[in-house]
Amino acid sequence: MKLDVIKLDGGKAGTIDLDEALFGLEPRADILHRVVRWQRARAQAGTHSVLTRAEVSYSTKKIYRQKGTGGARHGSKKAPIFRHGGVVKGPIPRSHAHDLNKKFRALGLKHALSAKAGSGNLMVIDSIEMAEGKTAVLAKAARELGWKRVLIIDGAEVNENFARAARNIEGIDVLPSMGANVYDILLRDQLVITKAGVEALEARLK
Repeated sequence: MKLDVIKLDGGKAGTIDLDEALFGLEPRADILHRVVRWQRARAQAGTHSVLTRAEVSYSTKKIYRQKGTGGARHGSKKAPIFRHGGVVKGPIPRSHAHDLNKKFRALGLKHALSAKAGSGNLMVIDSIEMAEGKTAVLAKAARELGWKRVLIIDGAEVNENFARAARNIEGIDVLPSMGANVYDILLRDQLVITKAGVEALEARLK
């Protein structure tokens, strides 16, 4: 598929042929859902924890005599039935990550790219190189290009001046090609890829 290439100042820089195998698929929600779930599960901290009977801080002294009280027999205030006692079968620190094979993850990224291309929210830019890392300059260019909630994917490395300028602009996020992922692509309204980024993604996903 052909797409116009623009410059950072809004001018035209020709056209580009995008690989149909990456940008021309019919997006499948089930594939995207599985990959996003895998990403979010890996990102989940899993640090939730409770104190068990062995961990709560109480005396180990028997709370009252075994017989003659007319009540139930108890040996410890740490028992779960008492207030501030230990918790039974509560959450413990663990990893929420699950496996998803490499080919399926790559397929998910192809479908995410295709989803943006199919909805008309994909833009290819010639380069994002800036002479100076000035936020005001980039903010003006973003307004003229209509960027609001946008993810920009560059080549192997993001231009340092552009990254510095984008750091203080809400709604503009920048990633190198190796950082491109399904969740971040779907989270933003627009996807902007540099020509170097397109080449890197095609090499990565073939």
